[in-house]
Amino acid sequence: MKSPFMDEALALARQGLGRTSPNPAVGAVLVRDGAIVGRGFHVYSVTKHAEILALEQAGAGARGSTLYVTLEPCSHHGRTGPCADALIAAGVARVVAAMEDPNPRVSSQGFGRLREAGVVVDMASEYGQDASDLNEAFIHSMRTGLPLVTLKAAVTLDGKISAPEDNSGWITSERARAHVQGMRHVSDAILTGVGTVLADDPLLTDRTGLERSRPLLRIVLDSTLRIPVTSKIVVSAKDDVLVVTTSAAAPDRKRALERLGVEILVCDGADGRTDVRQVVEHVGVKQCRSLMIESGSKVNWAALDARVVDKIFFYYAPKILGGIQSLPVVGGVGRKRRRDAIRFHGIKLHPIPPDEFAVEGYLVS
Repeated sequence: MKSPFMDEALALARQGLGRTSPNPAVGAVLVRDGAIVGRGFHVYSVTKHAEILALEQAGAGARGSTLYVTLEPCSHHGRTGPCADALIAAGVARVVAAMEDPNPRVSSQGFGRLREAGVVVDMASEYGQDASDLNEAFIHSMRTGLPLVTLKAAVTLDGKISAPEDNSGWITSERARAHVQGMRHVSDAILTGVGTVLADDPLLTDRTGLERSRPLLRIVLDSTLRIPVTSKIVVSAKDDVLVVTTSAAAPDRKRALERLGVEILVCDGADGRTDVRQVVEHVGVKQCRSLMIESGSKVNWAALDARVVDKIFFYYAPKILGGIQSLPVVGGVGRKRRRDAIRFHGIKLHPIPPDEFAVEGYLVS
């Protein structure tokens, strides 16, 4: 059964999106005698978890109350003490949670500690999907140790991303591009290829103006370090730019970029190219929960072929470029047989009025 209190907890959790990484977004609502006595949502800069903020707001009103929370209360010591212990000490009588914490240090242990202390624990299973969608990247990272990788592209109806000559202007509308900025805001890292840098000289920043828990890590694949030291990405580097290259790159180019605040990572792959899988693993070690790829045909294919892509988000504009010289969204050698096509499931269509739409889907593993 749907609950207005859990709806409120989810709405609170959404206020933390982009502001909690590497932690999950969590919302909490304390209810006593049918009225809300405390609310809280987590942001990384505040340190305190959603449950603690709700307890502080409720004060003595927490005793005998019911907590509605989007994620299992933690049971371990991290930057803060265990939320489960704080709830027990405050006299909370019942906890209703949308989902279990996928973190192996917590999973079921928070619920266990609460039940041992006599607190009633109920699962709001009807909210499980909403809660897992909210923390999709965190859950994926906890289970795999890797970031959730989303391949984003703006394409024409015939699947093209670039014309053979003049590429000034945009494929998609301002409204669609604003949605992309929202995706960047909730991403920890963004990746492109040096070809895109040379062609477009992008900044690849989060331009929403909203608070972030960490800088957006900008990654460029560049096997021979062709990236200009005058490019916008390099000039704006503030310990938030990673250029991935190979051992074939000139040492003096590496030193020049490092002096400008760019981190250099050597990842030798096949055919003198960078190894995309090594890059994704490196990003996972940095505790980046999500990585968005915004690049050209070659890098898009390399990522798909390496099976590092988890989902796609393609924005379609009501245009057709045609021709065989216009670049498709995915290039490379491709698959030779139709039955070997890379497949996706869980397809969702997102309308972007008046005439655009986006396709979201998950790679079939």
